[in-house]
Amino acid sequence: MLKNIHPALNADVLHALRAMGHADTLVVTDTNFPSDSIAQHTAVGQVLRMENLTSAQAIKAILSVFPLDTPLQPSVGRMEVMGAPDQIEPVQREVQAEIDAAEGKSAPMYGIERF
Repeated sequence: MLKNIHPALNADVLHALRAMGHADTLVVTDTNFPSDSIAQHTAVGQVLRMENLTSAQAIKAILSVFPLDTPLQPSVGRMEVMGAPDQIEPVQREVQAEIDAAEGKSAPMYGIERF
């Protein structure tokens, strides 16, 4: 049994986080994202599930063990709202709060166009 590991971090997620390096990308999505088809073309090859959590809860768990690479650039992106790229949705505000808490400072997410 491991101590001080967030209980939402299962073995598959921990393994993927441990294997990641600079320039690797982790995507945290909801059920509307085509995760299964996209995951087939990744290094892991499968969806890593963290079920029954909000996006903010998942990010908090991930950032409890995973450092962001923020010294030179923003490290976390968010999907932009179509037609309103500067609009920040409530779920994105919750995630932003967890990022800022983990970083100990403001670390704004950058926008990613939906398509």
